Amino acid sequence: MDDGPDAVLAALDPEQREVALAARGPVCVIAGAGTGKTRAIAHRVAYAVRAGLVNPGHVLAVTFTTRAAGELRGRLRELGGPSGSGLDRVVARTFHSAALRQLVHFWPQTIGGRPPAVLGSKIGLLGEAARAARVPASGPELRDLATELEWAKVMQVRPEDYPGVAVGHRRAPPVEPEAAGRVFAAYEQLRRDRHLVDFESVLELTAGILGGHRGAGAEVHDRYRYFVVDEYQDVNPLQKLLLDAWLGDRDDLCVVGDPRQTIYSFTGATSAYLTGFAAEYPDATLVRLVRNYRSTPEVVGCANRLAEAGGHRGRGALAGPALVAQRASGPPAEFTEYGDEEAEAEAVAARTRQWMDAGVPPRQMAVLVRVNAQTERFERAFAAAGVPCQVRGAERFFERAEVRQATGLLRTAARSARPEAGQDSLAAGPPTGADAVAEVRHILAGVGLTAEPPSGRGAARDRWESLAALAQLAEDHCAAVPGAGLAEVVAELARRAVTEHAPQVEGVTVASLHAAKGLEWDVVFLPGLIEGNLPIIHAETDEAVAEERRLLYVGVTRARQQVLVSWALARVPGGRRGRTPSRFLTGMRPGRREARAVRAAASQLEFDGADPALEERLREWRRRAARDAGVPAYVVFPDETLRSIAAQRPASREGLARIPGLGPGRVDRYGAAVLALCAEPSGHASTDDKKAGSRA
Repeated sequence: MDDGPDAVLAALDPEQREVALAARGPVCVIAGAGTGKTRAIAHRVAYAVRAGLVNPGHVLAVTFTTRAAGELRGRLRELGGPSGSGLDRVVARTFHSAALRQLVHFWPQTIGGRPPAVLGSKIGLLGEAARAARVPASGPELRDLATELEWAKVMQVRPEDYPGVAVGHRRAPPVEPEAAGRVFAAYEQLRRDRHLVDFESVLELTAGILGGHRGAGAEVHDRYRYFVVDEYQDVNPLQKLLLDAWLGDRDDLCVVGDPRQTIYSFTGATSAYLTGFAAEYPDATLVRLVRNYRSTPEVVGCANRLAEAGGHRGRGALAGPALVAQRASGPPAEFTEYGDEEAEAEAVAARTRQWMDAGVPPRQMAVLVRVNAQTERFERAFAAAGVPCQVRGAERFFERAEVRQATGLLRTAARSARPEAGQDSLAAGPPTGADAVAEVRHILAGVGLTAEPPSGRGAARDRWESLAALAQLAEDHCAAVPGAGLAEVVAELARRAVTEHAPQVEGVTVASLHAAKGLEWDVVFLPGLIEGNLPIIHAETDEAVAEERRLLYVGVTRARQQVLVSWALARVPGGRRGRTPSRFLTGMRPGRREARAVRAAASQLEFDGADPALEERLREWRRRAARDAGVPAYVVFPDETLRSIAAQRPASREGLARIPGLGPGRVDRYGAAVLALCAEPSGHASTDDKKAGSRA
């Protein structure tokens, strides 16, 4: 790449190019899922630096994760060109990382003395504060209090104001709001007395120093003059306060985000700053990125329909532009109803096993669930099917602290219940499954299992769901093995813990929808679409339901090739099928006219340089291979991969492996057949192909 500014524009689509050319002043980029937002903002910075409009040392790019910051720095290095262009001097950090550096730098000269130490976890200090305030709180309650404290601090709510504000915002703290306010006040006093700062205090104090000390503010304003903020839909009021302190009276600010992917409102994040950017900066340039490069038209269509559907009682459509697919057509989204959750999980595991056998790496498939407690049934189904899996964003079921504690108590109780030598173990009659279930529930009640779940969300709710799932496993085992006692239940739990948690190098991802943000896979399963799960039962307001719709939208847009949606009418085999499918299913399925339009558009797609005769031979071979394996054609090779092969005509396994979409599994399984087809002269059809064509 040469060093001219126009060189960085060549690889951009028209909208991305518009972002890059809007090199100065306020810019708002509404970037839909898979539209290349990181590419756009990286090229914008590179263009401004190469054109001499910006000193790279004056650029501060702010992200929400260290991974995103690293990705942006990597892109800028690639765009540096032969001379580097100074792009390695661009600073890309998270809000907290940038603020902490400034706080440590300015503290001695503004406040005096050594900077405070950063508190890694609030739990210990909150425990002390709760005892000082005489508010009973155990581990789960303390974790939920920490979450609630973080919300209050990012919303700039003082402890004494918290009770009234919490009620107004329909918060559900684990203790009474007045008690929570007392704990928060005690926590803040302890934190200050011990010269500590938490992550929220870092942002607040940095903003205060920059605003209250002219020298510090002037130094930062001289150092940073050009700002980029990624994921702007997730900014909270405290982060906005700090950003305004960084900016001062300048307006060289580019923000990027997608209102349809706002899924952290419960933490204080709001898309209002993104959607209201034009009102805050009337001269701002507004660009919409809508060309989706990640997903097939079928996946994009499913996401658009979900976002645009009216939802319950005609409300609930999501703000933001519709996506326009840029990839070739793929298989349609699937919508499947199952009789019970066990059948649903087994079907998901069977499909992944089938595709693995056809050469699809398990790491290219994911199962995304609403709550972490749902991962257990899929872990179990994958273990039974011999499919490796990895749980992302949460501990695996039997490794969770509450599950380990509960199973330990059950083991102790089972040992204590064994009859002593000489004792008549039959005097009380044979044990029943109901006896074992009752005993399990009694033991679990001692560690937090109640008849009804705790209100709201958080660690206490997660703990309850794990214990409830453990109790249900015991009940299921006793139903399958009449007369099983506590010892048999404990043995079954131990067996599952071993078989479902063997270490795996690679596996199908099982994750919550929140943990899937920013990731992508070829195939995405979205099970559990029933009322009470998605939307979750405690989503009681229109805005809460809209957030649940956005969460499902994020799940759908993680898929590159296919999305598979499912729901179960009963929890267990033979149970009452009284569940209601999710309201979000309304409108997600394509109409016949739309399906025909997608197929027609796909049939017009061409791949420059592809050998038509080779492409036809490859398609026919793929059809036979898919039929023999019992899988969809794209599982063998996606259309784009097939066209790339026809264009490049690889002559070796190494050349074949360099084609996007071909992992070692596919090369090992199909490489020899594909290379043989590529070696045939152009326009030549083999005898087998002709026979197959005559049969088709």
